[in-house]
Amino acid sequence: MVPSHGKPEPPAPLAAYVPGVKIGNMIYTSGQLPTENGELKYTGVIDTDISEENGIKAARLSVLNCLGVVKSLCGSLDNVERIVKLTVFVCSDESFYNHPKIANGASELLLEIFGEAGKHARSAVGVSALPKGATVEIEMIAQIKV
Repeated sequence: MVPSHGKPEPPAPLAAYVPGVKIGNMIYTSGQLPTENGELKYTGVIDTDISEENGIKAARLSVLNCLGVVKSLCGSLDNVERIVKLTVFVCSDESFYNHPKIANGASELLLEIFGEAGKHARSAVGVSALPKGATVEIEMIAQIKV
């Protein structure tokens, strides 16, 4: 049984795409921003406009939105076999090098929720801007039980 961390719901897409796609026993999410109830909660550039601590919170919220997409496509987070990969985009300037620390906000939450099945491959990438001025955007690949 997956511990309760709120009830993740899939956010509405911002443009002409779907929140996620299920192919066989794999789910691929679109990039998810740190939104809650349709409102973007964390905006700006890490270490310029927003603290690392809030960047970590943004990553946690973004990954919860990824889980909302996964849940919508497989019925329940109990159907997740494992988290396969995250790609974490961090809005930062060229002098910021702590992208892995921000991404750990998402990774550590997945370990809390799924234990061993939450261990995943990951990329943490610094970018100069994200949609709507978001601080973080995360894509997820999850394997589900068949």
